[in-house]
Amino acid sequence: MAVTTTGWPTLPVHADPAADRVLESGLLPELAYAFGGPFHFLLPDAFDANLKAMRQSLAEAGVDGFVYFAKKANKAAVFVERAAAAGAGVDVASAAELREALGHGVRGEHLVLTGPAKDPALLRLAVQHGALIAVDALDELDTLITGVLCGPVRPARILLRALPPAQPHSRFGMNDAELATALDRCVQAGDAVRMEGFSFHLSGYAIQPRADLAAHLADLCLKARVQGLEAGRISIGGGLPISYTDGDSWHAFLEGHDKRHYHAGKAFQTSDFYPYHCPRPGAQALAALLAAQPDGRDQALADILKDAGVTVLLEPGRALLDQAGASVFTVQGVKDRDGYQLITVDGTSLSLSEQWFNSEYLPDPHLISRDPDTPSGLYPASVGAATCLESDMLTWRKVGFPRRPRVGDLLVYPNTAGYQMDSNESPFHDLAIPPKVVIDRTEGDRPRWRLDRHFT
Repeated sequence: MAVTTTGWPTLPVHADPAADRVLESGLLPELAYAFGGPFHFLLPDAFDANLKAMRQSLAEAGVDGFVYFAKKANKAAVFVERAAAAGAGVDVASAAELREALGHGVRGEHLVLTGPAKDPALLRLAVQHGALIAVDALDELDTLITGVLCGPVRPARILLRALPPAQPHSRFGMNDAELATALDRCVQAGDAVRMEGFSFHLSGYAIQPRADLAAHLADLCLKARVQGLEAGRISIGGGLPISYTDGDSWHAFLEGHDKRHYHAGKAFQTSDFYPYHCPRPGAQALAALLAAQPDGRDQALADILKDAGVTVLLEPGRALLDQAGASVFTVQGVKDRDGYQLITVDGTSLSLSEQWFNSEYLPDPHLISRDPDTPSGLYPASVGAATCLESDMLTWRKVGFPRRPRVGDLLVYPNTAGYQMDSNESPFHDLAIPPKVVIDRTEGDRPRWRLDRHFT
């Protein structure tokens, strides 16, 4: 249920045996003591399983495809290492991300460089290592071609990014006229450029607009080949949602949503929340996309791609990180308020990045009591940060905890590896950035752990 018998809203997460074993092992209090502050733990086996499932969806649809891990979703090195070991790629958007991926074993030709308005030095680095480049604008293409023609480097491998018709005000991509000009310039550039196809950046998680645009790009590939260009690949970006909770809990939560359930009467628009339940998450969403029939077509997208001889590229972040980690904070203060408690933990909301979007990370945190004999019951509490900002709240919602939170207890926010951990962490107040702990093994008497090898 999404509302307790006494009216406090709840949003339980899907069971995760690997995470549960870590919570039950006694390791987390030891790590909290050792680090003296908040930390994240990572479960890279989940990344492997999610990657395998996506490849299985491509294979079952009979579609040639290649998966890139969107590195912006998590800075940890272990996920790049797992991508490299599995022969997958990495989606990067800066020189630092590109170097990090190379340094952890990803082959240059398995990198795709995205992002708007890339500087010449970054473009040059990508070309030198044979990375695929999503070209976002005509001036970027001109910079790239000019730079390539001026030096003895390999041809630039590029995709031309299309402006989505469904999102004409997007700041990403080129309109039809600009794409036509770009194709002409690619032809004129000769061997300096390998125009391998097209890409798009589409916000949201709806399947139909993504299927429609992918089919359109397959058509553009056929037209580009008439001009003598390679044009055999399209990138559909990310946008594959994951499911944190069951459908009944999510719908009941939305129906019972009320500002009275939040500290200080904080108001959120339910439309601003991430869709925490999805009936077809991750690899299932990819399968549904490939099976979708684009508007005005009598074929599934998979058949359109196969008939056109087009390879599909995808750049998931959150979908590869489902169940791949959690975030741990220590309670360092508890105040009683009118009918609920106000907890202060040793970190900040910058480590739960949903706040960045004027929203809140809604899945219920787990409470690990330092005293197992603490009486059980229902204890609603909101969670504040260890900063001097009134607005710095990890959880505005009054969460119904099964025990009374006390100083020294741990709060574990589940399934945070996808975008939550470090999208906007900073050493505000000179607080240290929370370290990342890799759990290499959850089986057996004790989990086996190590610090992540992210370059700093």
